[in-house]
Amino acid sequence: MGDALQDTGTQQLQFLTTKEVADLLRVKERKVYDLAAANEIPHRRITGKLLFPAAELRSWIEGPAAATAAERPGVLAGSHDPLLDWAVHASGCGLAMLCNGSADGLSRFATGDAALAGLHLPEEIGWNVESVSRLNLKEAVLVGWATRKRGLLVSREAATTIRSVADLKGKRVALRQPGTGTALLFSRLLAEAGLSEADLTIGPATAHTENDAASAVAAGEAEAALGIETAAKPFKLRFVPLAEECFDLLIDRRSYFTPPVQTLFAFARTQEFQDKAAALGGYDLEGHGDVRWLSA
Repeated sequence: MGDALQDTGTQQLQFLTTKEVADLLRVKERKVYDLAAANEIPHRRITGKLLFPAAELRSWIEGPAAATAAERPGVLAGSHDPLLDWAVHASGCGLAMLCNGSADGLSRFATGDAALAGLHLPEEIGWNVESVSRLNLKEAVLVGWATRKRGLLVSREAATTIRSVADLKGKRVALRQPGTGTALLFSRLLAEAGLSEADLTIGPATAHTENDAASAVAAGEAEAALGIETAAKPFKLRFVPLAEECFDLLIDRRSYFTPPVQTLFAFARTQEFQDKAAALGGYDLEGHGDVRWLSA
């Protein structure tokens, strides 16, 4: 989103083509022509060619509220993701990370305390879209980051006895903090298996990140935890796949065009980023950058 409006070298593009605008708005070129014909979108006709002034187009996209909206802090809240964590630091984008779970991130975004929020909230059908749409947010967009493989992280000692959620009965399990997408999904999976947390032996400490959960299992504090595949690999844990989840970024539209966010997404288009995702494992980047929901 907005690639055509990025800084290109030392000078920002002044005009966009019809195709660039269509790509930006995720519509057909025919729709762009119709908007121009109806004078519903900023445009110019120069030497017979239809062009769109980038600055005016940005203001048109952001809407009249953008001019008076308070600037959000450069904070990325929400759920922890190892690839995102690495990309923020490797890109040098300058975003501050506050990873206390999807529900906390959604709350901070709604109150204007974060420019972005990482989400993987399970829903009756799919992930995240229903959760953000019910909040009646303004000037926000949900962008795909990655599809992740989620399942049970199992210690080598328990690998022969834990092959499904039903096998967790009586076992020591590391839990994530309430409000995380992982905790919500785990509650659903337990119910489907006819279990509850009362049927488990809960680990001594709450895991606050994906790596914390894997570390607890590797250290022998728990026999299993619900986590993502990429967290199993460095700790040499057995992985029992259960779901493929959408990890998305909820982004304030105005914040999207700021240097930190643009730097992060520019870095995510590099070969270095692609190679890192492959090395970590458990990631599918096919939907990376796709607009999954857009506020009215």
